[in-house]
Amino acid sequence: MQESLIKNYEFETGIYRPPSEGGSASLLLRLTRNCPWNHCTFCAMYKSEKFELRKPEDIIQDINVMHDIYLQLKEISLKQGQAGIFSNETFTLFLKKAPELYFHPGISMLFNWLAVGGKTVFLQDADSLIMKTDHMVQVLNHLKKTFPTIQRITSYGRSRTIVRKPEPDLEKIHNAGLDRLHIGLETGNAALLKKIKKGATPEDHVKGGQKAMKAGFQVSEYWMPGLGGKTLSKDHALNTAVILNQINPHYIRSRPFTPRPGTSLYEKASRNELERMTPKEQLLEIKQTLEPLDITSRVCFDHAGNYWAAPDGRLLLSQSYEGYKFPEEKQNLLGLLEEGIAHYS
Repeated sequence: MQESLIKNYEFETGIYRPPSEGGSASLLLRLTRNCPWNHCTFCAMYKSEKFELRKPEDIIQDINVMHDIYLQLKEISLKQGQAGIFSNETFTLFLKKAPELYFHPGISMLFNWLAVGGKTVFLQDADSLIMKTDHMVQVLNHLKKTFPTIQRITSYGRSRTIVRKPEPDLEKIHNAGLDRLHIGLETGNAALLKKIKKGATPEDHVKGGQKAMKAGFQVSEYWMPGLGGKTLSKDHALNTAVILNQINPHYIRSRPFTPRPGTSLYEKASRNELERMTPKEQLLEIKQTLEPLDITSRVCFDHAGNYWAAPDGRLLLSQSYEGYKFPEEKQNLLGLLEEGIAHYS
């Protein structure tokens, strides 16, 4: 093996990414650490961590380290007569030369990404757009130049951050290569947004979603069935539909509410102070959200929390990352929900 251009193989990898970015073997590139807001009462992901912006030169160094690993793997593959294709044998031989990487939290992710062609990237952590625009563009340009196989780059983004970002800046970031934004809507109900300390109003969500769409991004809006309990279920469902109709995002993704350890809502649930919904009530609420939708989005249930069973015991709803296309598959989806509601009656 030729001598590595980089002596230290360290690079940062965060923990969290959307399911659609794990299943498609995305590269996880950490632009920021943790969440700049971090007050949402339902979220435990970053609660014990401090938010930090990473320097663009440090991120670029991570990209260079990953590319150097790629070059080393390619050399091994060619010597093994595998024509540059990466196999388990390729990775094993590389790790023998760089044993310090055996316990690196991101090495398997990087191997998997390279093995399937290095096509998609997810920028971590919770709100990459909070970076200075020029810094983000610098990182994106270097990333795409270093790995020309990349076809899609995605990130989480807060509605409030998008609202505050000037439109020309959003366009610059999109033109530099960021294709898709995953935005946590959670609910369109103003009272519930305030209750969960989301730090955004329904108006923020509409303006942020529309602004992202106008800048050219694909937009995934995440909503949380069951978040308002039985008392707020109807308002949660109908007001969420109002907001989604105004945004008409490319994707709408269901993330049913579950109390997570480390959150105040979990503590309430532990004391039996949290109003929970039955599977039937959850499905009725989802149906109530979807019926008024007049959109061209894909509605997705690509998360294990969408657990409901059909009468034959299989999953009621497809967990495909592409979901159900509206309006073409709307009636089919509503029919499946009716089957589930009857099953849980």
